[in-house]
Amino acid sequence: MKTRDEARSLDRDDPLAPMRRRFALNPRTIYLNGNSLGVAPRAAVARARAVISEEWADGLIGSWNKAGWFALARRLGDKLAPLVGAAAGEIVVTDTLSVNLFKLLCAALRLAASRNDDRRVIVAERGNFPTDLYIAQGVIDHLERGYALRLVDDAAQLPDAIDRDTAVVMLTHVNYRTGFMHDMAALTQVIHRAGAFALWDLAHSAGAVPVDLNGAGVDFAVGCTYKYLNGGPGAPAFAWVAKHHQSTIVQPLSGWWGHRAPFDMDPVYRPDEGIGRMLCGTQPIVSLALVETGLDVFLETDMRAVRRKSLALTDAFIDLVETRCAGHALTLITPRAHAQRGSQVSFAHPHGYEIMQALIARGVVGDYREPGVLRFGFAPLYTRFVDVWDAVEALRDVLATQTWRSPEFAARHSVT
Repeated sequence: MKTRDEARSLDRDDPLAPMRRRFALNPRTIYLNGNSLGVAPRAAVARARAVISEEWADGLIGSWNKAGWFALARRLGDKLAPLVGAAAGEIVVTDTLSVNLFKLLCAALRLAASRNDDRRVIVAERGNFPTDLYIAQGVIDHLERGYALRLVDDAAQLPDAIDRDTAVVMLTHVNYRTGFMHDMAALTQVIHRAGAFALWDLAHSAGAVPVDLNGAGVDFAVGCTYKYLNGGPGAPAFAWVAKHHQSTIVQPLSGWWGHRAPFDMDPVYRPDEGIGRMLCGTQPIVSLALVETGLDVFLETDMRAVRRKSLALTDAFIDLVETRCAGHALTLITPRAHAQRGSQVSFAHPHGYEIMQALIARGVVGDYREPGVLRFGFAPLYTRFVDVWDAVEALRDVLATQTWRSPEFAARHSVT
């Protein structure tokens, strides 16, 4: 892609171009932050209105049955399942990613101890998203059984770090900072050969890259719905458990929604026989309903088409930045190899924060992560090739004119 006209031609020939109309996009904004918060589906407003004004205001308590509220967490899980290589009855959409990670990590450690009580190590990457590491640290403190967190600094170190002491390996499929993507199937095999369980975080994978949890033989997985799946800010996350583990795992938050017969009001907890045991308390129905509007768009395409466009967009962005913004101290930290790249591109710069703020002021919305990383997320359902061209031109101008040096762009916001 060498010109803006060529970018427009690619958009005209793009089979996913009609999907863009399903989203409420500001025409003055180039949104390259779907890896942090996805754009609102146009159907979201009407769905929220229907839930509030009809199902809640008119239907009241009866909507738990008549509007299908009670089954929603599982029904959405079944709708999400094909996007991550899962089957029906293997996912529930519920709670936050952090809460789900706590539940599954505790369950996995307990399952590992039931097989070999000498395994007391959780293996993870130091560069993992911080909440994953915080949750692991909290679980270790909570269990008080001598568990330890073993961190590696490079993906190449993982095979050597996974040994006979390892109970669980907790990895994020696509790294939030760099966009590096693991070979899930190969690493899961390494984990299983060592006798450990594989727990994958799909926060930057679901809806962005093809995932095959069952094909890879994964044990447990979590993910969020508010990034590439466009479920809304703080939308409920999801938890996945392989079918062969569902009847044996015991998660620590044994709330009434995880009971096999919650309305028996039995004082003794008896977990659901399937994925329902990963539920805990009463579900946030309005938020769950919005998740469905995002998932419904994916029913009109498939992840292979999404992946083809994702790679074309990110290839074009990398090439244009490196040719049109050369000499401005930008360092690519995202892998060039397709097999190792998610759906984002990250460049490091000593003044990354200020540059990103200057871009946002021009209507090009990416985000910033420490240390010095400009992140650009590409959501193929609504990102165009012309957006790539215009974003790079804005970046080139910000760098060439040094607009980013304006003091207003150095002011730190609570959310970067």
